[in-house]
Amino acid sequence: MELFELVIGLLIGAALLTTLSTRVGAPYPVVLAVAGAALALLPTEKISARLDPDLALALFVAPVLLNAAFDTSPRDLKANWAPVFSLVMFCVVVTVAAVAVVARWLVPDMPWAVAIALGAIVAPPDATAATSILRLIAPPHRMMVILEGESLLNDASALLIYRFAVGAALGASVTPFQAIPALLFSAGGGVLLGIALGWLFPFLTRRVEDIPVHVSLQFAGTFAVWIVAETIGVSPILTVVAYAIMLSQVTARDQTAGNRRASFAVWDVAIYVLNALAFILVGLQLHPILRDVSGKVGLYAGFSAAVLATVILARIGWVMIYNRGLTLRRHLAARGEGDVVEAPSLKASIAVSWCGMRGVVTLATALALPYGDGAQGGFPYRDLLITAAFAVVLGTLVIQGLTLGPMLRWFDLADDGESDREEKIARRETARSAFALLKTKSESEADLLRREYAVRMQEQTTDHRVDAEVIGGLRMEAIAAERGALDRLRRNRTIGDDTYRTIEEELDWAEGHAVARKDALAELGPLDKGAPDEKV
Repeated sequence: MELFELVIGLLIGAALLTTLSTRVGAPYPVVLAVAGAALALLPTEKISARLDPDLALALFVAPVLLNAAFDTSPRDLKANWAPVFSLVMFCVVVTVAAVAVVARWLVPDMPWAVAIALGAIVAPPDATAATSILRLIAPPHRMMVILEGESLLNDASALLIYRFAVGAALGASVTPFQAIPALLFSAGGGVLLGIALGWLFPFLTRRVEDIPVHVSLQFAGTFAVWIVAETIGVSPILTVVAYAIMLSQVTARDQTAGNRRASFAVWDVAIYVLNALAFILVGLQLHPILRDVSGKVGLYAGFSAAVLATVILARIGWVMIYNRGLTLRRHLAARGEGDVVEAPSLKASIAVSWCGMRGVVTLATALALPYGDGAQGGFPYRDLLITAAFAVVLGTLVIQGLTLGPMLRWFDLADDGESDREEKIARRETARSAFALLKTKSESEADLLRREYAVRMQEQTTDHRVDAEVIGGLRMEAIAAERGALDRLRRNRTIGDDTYRTIEEELDWAEGHAVARKDALAELGPLDKGAPDEKV
């Protein structure tokens, strides 16, 4: 009960700190990391927690990966596969190797398998940490696609290495002739299984219209996919990623609007809570470690700082080498010796190399290490590895996360407007289709809807351009007037709370639509000739 009360109190504290971070413009993972560090340093002996290592990855990684992968665009990943693959495979391997070498140099008695496991833990930048920070900054669209694709897929490559390294550290014997087929089966089987389950899940839940049941099945399905992959022996990471991408393509046709709105809202809350819990649990596990570290403070601090520096420098080194290779290839292509390849600018290369924030995946893999410190089946140097992993998460979020925005603004690497252009096309063409349909209808009600769609496309019967600020402000004032009338009706007991909540929900949706419509009107440009006629 004490632990439950502590966690509830810490979640409330995390929520308040996140609210503060929003006001000051700092990404919320930075605040959670600092809070976790503060928790580990509290001067009390009553703080402790133990999480089943086998539960850590499934609990924290599966839903976080699904949430990130669901929003991933296969089209954009395919268009940028070369830089994404470079970061997903080669940058991860370089980071794992560099961290392992540094760890062995600082602690010569550390087995290579343990050092490699540490490298795999800290190698992958985190999807949630990256997107939560980058969306505040609005970098160029291509850079966003590459970094989101990397932060999503590199978990798979790093965790494949992690699993083999942990097994070797605990005594499992693995030869290269065994590892390579196992890797191919794990990766390929995971992708195929994820695609199959992603197609099957909507088919099984198509008739489920009850929103709580539908959202519950989404969460249960995510964990079930992870468990099935673990049972079969394929990569649960790649299975969940493939499952989510497939699911996002299929559910667009089968999921109702109400279920979709509810699931998005619930998943946003769940991912936030899981992130907060991960930092809380690491802080709780670090507390007894730091309390009992007497005589080893220098080792733990120096080791953690060295691993943090290695992680940052390894990424910078690989990105610069890769982009230098693209530049050389471009020079060769200009002389007719190869294909022309677009090479990023030096500023873009520096920015990408600085986008290495770690987060909940690193924390979860560290928590998944078996308990103990090398004795009785425990994992060797577990306490040291957890400390170093948290130092990497805290250091990258604070150092890189807080400086990335100023860096992009200084480099003038702002949003290139690609997403806005696509949104304009989508809004315009969907409105055109609706307007074309309504023109075939003779009912008087259709005339009202035609007028509404004419406004959406910024055309009126007199070709007067709609002022987005004016019409948006009028809509908001009208909704505010409705809310005032609704409050008066409840106060004078003309209506009860059931009716009040029903109309309040309708006004909430209307207000959301009004804000979205205002933004859409502001973004839409002139229409082509022939779009709604003057007889509307």
